[in-house]
Amino acid sequence: MNVMVVGGGGREHALIKSLKKSPRVDKLYALPGNDGMEEAITVGIGAKDLDGIVKFALENKIDYAVVAPDDPLVLGLVDRLNEVGIACFGPNKKAAIIEGSKAFSKELMKKYGIPTAEYRIFSDRDEAVSYLDGKSFPIVVKADGLALGKGVIIANTKKEAVAAVDSMMKDLVFGDSGKNVVIEEFLTGPEVSVLAFTDGKTIKPMVSSMDHKRAKDGDEGLNTGGMGAVAPNPYYTEEIAKECMDTIFIPTVRAMEKEDRTFKGCLYFGLMLTPKGPKVIEYNCRFGDPETQVVLPLLETDLLEAMLSTTNGTLDKTEIRFGKGAACCVIVASGGYPESYGKGYEINCPVKDGVYFAGVKKDGDKLLTNGGRVLGVTATAPTLKEAIDSAYKKVAAVSFKDAYYRKDIGKRAMQIKER
Repeated sequence: MNVMVVGGGGREHALIKSLKKSPRVDKLYALPGNDGMEEAITVGIGAKDLDGIVKFALENKIDYAVVAPDDPLVLGLVDRLNEVGIACFGPNKKAAIIEGSKAFSKELMKKYGIPTAEYRIFSDRDEAVSYLDGKSFPIVVKADGLALGKGVIIANTKKEAVAAVDSMMKDLVFGDSGKNVVIEEFLTGPEVSVLAFTDGKTIKPMVSSMDHKRAKDGDEGLNTGGMGAVAPNPYYTEEIAKECMDTIFIPTVRAMEKEDRTFKGCLYFGLMLTPKGPKVIEYNCRFGDPETQVVLPLLETDLLEAMLSTTNGTLDKTEIRFGKGAACCVIVASGGYPESYGKGYEINCPVKDGVYFAGVKKDGDKLLTNGGRVLGVTATAPTLKEAIDSAYKKVAAVSFKDAYYRKDIGKRAMQIKER
């Protein structure tokens, strides 16, 4: 099969490395990909260039498309490809709204009794500010639409909450995505990421993971796209997994089906294990980044076969197997990320196994930095401690000017395991 992966970051590189193992893959393309993706043929067509992607797919006889990022999914790329007879992994536009609109997802959960934080939705700035009177803090302010993972602000005071509302609704820092805002209660407890394959009827969760969003050690600093991850998440016990399946996963798939928005692809559950039980913080309509970089290395099932089963509606007949070990991914970023940072620095990366490139470009034979999150280094091992130690050993071999990475990825997970 000729397969194309839409997207260009570390998540897509992880998908490509896993798909490359499938004996059914002939040609493998990445649109736009990046210059570190040696396993695929990279094509300089942007992930939001829907016309260009459809044209390329037809001209190159693509049999199957994996649409990885949120933007093209929400814009309806799967619909466009399906219209010209190309099968896809990923939800159509109607289903991708589960991530495309936080207001939609909150209303869906309310309607079908899926546990989540208390909330209100606002389209008027003054009403949103008035609502904050008498509220307890911290409180969470979210832009309704897509905002590159940055549209969520935890406000510790009313002043901070008003500033968050104004930045979204008046200053439009997230564009049209902030014209509506969701204000919700601040939940406490361990966070868990669970990715799941679903064909719209059957849902099969992947191994759980723990993301590390803050830029600095000790979970301090600004929020980022993710500075590392470990899998499995030790907070996510078999008992909690069963509760999530019964109260969140299956009800979500059924709810989307009842709303005539049948979801096929990877459904991402961002969960908070609160004192009152697991609750949904957010849904994503695709694989997470960097969670994918620790989940897929543990997958024993052929990824292409798993994906095809979601497209064909045969997931109930497909065994999804994961290894019993653990994985750790450490993101090596440009100093200054997620704010301003330099580009164009030569990367010395003698290790290849478990390295997923993101913000890079080639200049002749040299690989240069070209983004905030430059690459992710993943290691798998029988135990989490061994995986962490191995990942950091690999990281020590990687160098470029102003390289930065957290030194404590997996530390919280290890503290739980040692209790």
